[in-house]
Amino acid sequence: MGSESYKKLFVKHGAVEPFYGVKIEYLKKIVKRVKKNHQLALELYDTGNSDAMYLAGLIVDDAKMTKKDLQHWLKKAPWSMIYEYTVPWVAAESNYGYELALEWIDSNDEKIATSGWATLGGIVALRSNDELDIPKIKSLVQRVEKNIHKAPNRVRYVMNGFIIAVGSYIPELTSFAKDTSKRIGTVMVDMGDTACKVPSAADYIMKVEDRGKLGKKKKTVKC
Repeated sequence: MGSESYKKLFVKHGAVEPFYGVKIEYLKKIVKRVKKNHQLALELYDTGNSDAMYLAGLIVDDAKMTKKDLQHWLKKAPWSMIYEYTVPWVAAESNYGYELALEWIDSNDEKIATSGWATLGGIVALRSNDELDIPKIKSLVQRVEKNIHKAPNRVRYVMNGFIIAVGSYIPELTSFAKDTSKRIGTVMVDMGDTACKVPSAADYIMKVEDRGKLGKKKKTVKC
């Protein structure tokens, strides 16, 4: 299922060997066939092949992931596709995501902090607002405003995404999130040799409002 053109695209986004360059749509076909398979997921992830690692995140039983498992997955994550998406998705849907995310965002390691903020964004998108510590979430938005411009590259990107999540999924903090984004201004992130851009959090939240989707939670953050 590997594709040289897809491999080249992944390399532009920072991929490192080993990987085959398998399109996500092909991985989804495997997911339909095997569904949840926790042991297989653990074995796939430990291959170190990022295509297999991504697939692992789609078929793992999140509820069975221990804190040790999640820490191991983060430590082993080779590049942003895994530590910014796969690991945070699984962590957010696990029993330990919030606890670990608050620990991870304090790290000086770009990979770990990136996973932490991405996990928090996933939790905000998933959990009902009465399950969330709203004052704590608000304080985290304030922390982003204070630190985003001096944070490491990928951390800036996911911090911006966290503000988008807060404004989009917690209506009582929507105005606060938009105002914070406006005060922050343009968020500069080196996206490498790609066409990717950093969205304005305020503009993105307004689009969510315009679609009538404000506060509509996700059933899963995995895709």
